[in-house]
Amino acid sequence: MRLATIKLNGQEIAGIDIARGVMPIYAINAYKGTAWQTELFSLICAGEIVGLTYWYNNGGEAELNRIPGLIPREKVTYGPLYRNPKRIFGIGLNYKEHAGDIGSAPITGFPGSFFKQADTLIGSGDAIKLPTLKEAQRTTAEAELGIILAKDCRDVDVEDWQSVIAGYTTILDMTEESILKGNDYLQGNPRYLTIVKNFPTFFSFGPQLITPDEVDDVLQLNVQSVHNGIVHAENIVGHMNHLPDRLISLHSRIQGWLAGDVLSTGTPRAFPIQDGDIAECRIQGPGGFSMEPLVNSVIDLKIHPDKQ
Repeated sequence: MRLATIKLNGQEIAGIDIARGVMPIYAINAYKGTAWQTELFSLICAGEIVGLTYWYNNGGEAELNRIPGLIPREKVTYGPLYRNPKRIFGIGLNYKEHAGDIGSAPITGFPGSFFKQADTLIGSGDAIKLPTLKEAQRTTAEAELGIILAKDCRDVDVEDWQSVIAGYTTILDMTEESILKGNDYLQGNPRYLTIVKNFPTFFSFGPQLITPDEVDDVLQLNVQSVHNGIVHAENIVGHMNHLPDRLISLHSRIQGWLAGDVLSTGTPRAFPIQDGDIAECRIQGPGGFSMEPLVNSVIDLKIHPDKQ
């Protein structure tokens, strides 16, 4: 099942994303007399995705053809999956090739990691805004596989990792690389990681949450960083230094997980972005599987200060 948040009548509401459009959860409730949560974050935190998925896979998909209220594809405007996750947790340099991009050896032992704030968050179709700060001279975008946590949990065994996730999504994570690596104004220092990751609009996620039953083998998913329509870099999840099962299990034994937490698992390679560019994350898999691409335009606020 594919879930999304769409913008409708000034609100952001959850729905099931199908070929013809998006069926709002509130429309399903009205037709069936159910009481599922109508916002995606609430749906996750209430633990209702499992039940909704069961219904969808056992006749619900066909039943959607009879339920009134579908938002046709041409009228769908996606929002981010939700606005206020409790935590956004990122993994750095998780592919050997990406580590080489910034002159670092691949990280072994514990994964490199960082937190992002919820106010960095945007959705598909929103603009990435390059900062006005004079030291911010080189922003990069990174396409990543995102994993959404389904429940509060600690001490998750590696083999049980999928039992605590709600699903997968596409992510674009931005970095103000000039500050991290150094430029004319500052000497680069990895301790700047919190600064360079937390400008507004520096985290885009969605437009779809793909439930785990839709993905036969997460290790075979191919993550592509796409710059102005051209694939800049790609790699499969199975080539990560720290695979999703270890990331979920290990961090459950450190900070633990909360329902709705977002884990961004690392990028095949970053690419620099500038005013007028289009940044994109595509994720595909065997047998014609693909997620809805995540696409964002780029505005440089140094050039367009009126668009803050």
